[in-house]
Amino acid sequence: MSKLAFIFRHAPYGTANTREGLDALLAATAFCAEEDIAVFFLDDGVLNLQKQQQAEVVLQKDTASALKLLDLYDIEQRYVCADSLQQFQLTSSDFVLDCDVLPRQQLLQILQQSEKILTF
Repeated sequence: MSKLAFIFRHAPYGTANTREGLDALLAATAFCAEEDIAVFFLDDGVLNLQKQQQAEVVLQKDTASALKLLDLYDIEQRYVCADSLQQFQLTSSDFVLDCDVLPRQQLLQILQQSEKILTF
């Protein structure tokens, strides 16, 4: 059971949601053990995981490379909604990061076990 869950539901660019979420997630690692943190990618949030994002086209900083820090910080509870992947016609081979791909219902069951949930 994770104590702290981070949900990414928005596309990587257009708002500061992803950058703020990553900042909060990495800051949380200073206060929580790695096994107490879980990360979920749902809806448009699965787009954050795509390889070869062209952030410079929209004059933004690449957030996909920052997601690779989750490996460095040993955050291993990483989940992606299979239904959202299907919606965007993506597969796990399109990702910059290894994540467990789960049906939405199973993902929500895991999420319900968290004590605190932050959505970005």
